[in-house]
Amino acid sequence: MEQTLYSPVRLTGTIRQLRPSDLSKFREHLLRLDAESRRDRFNGFADDRFISTYVYRSFAAGTTVIGYVEGDKVLGAAELHERPEESQPTAEIAFSVERHLQHQGLGGKLFERLIEQARGFGYTKLLVTTHPQNRAMRALARRYNAKLVFEDGETVGTIRLDPLMPVGLLAAGAVPEHGALQPA
Repeated sequence: MEQTLYSPVRLTGTIRQLRPSDLSKFREHLLRLDAESRRDRFNGFADDRFISTYVYRSFAAGTTVIGYVEGDKVLGAAELHERPEESQPTAEIAFSVERHLQHQGLGGKLFERLIEQARGFGYTKLLVTTHPQNRAMRALARRYNAKLVFEDGETVGTIRLDPLMPVGLLAAGAVPEHGALQPA
């Protein structure tokens, strides 16, 4: 079995919500993703043209994008896409981290910030979809109590949120006595 070793990298940037003026930095981040990271992020093939169109469409549709920014570059991102067709307040989430920063805890930091943002918007359900080989995303989703199922060749996860529950309790898998964390 092949194992990839990662050297610890000191994270010196900032995690913040990206502004409309950051659109080009977000696009450049997604374009820098290597083939495997693109497949993980988009759950399949995504060429440069698709990515450019995707970024413009996301910002135009009001997608919330939280970015990890170092200097003038976005090097990681977490996205919150509202799903207004759902009967309860729901958003789909997505993550991307450039290869040299993967497996450094950045995905978890982005996930926590995105959950805080989702709770602030009053979402009670988050959806995540990935391919079955994306172990990092499945592990991250499980850390936040995602119920994962295999559907139509994809891993689909549901995370139930109580907007009042502290993120630390959610990550620890705690279920407060008042039942704030509901089964998916």
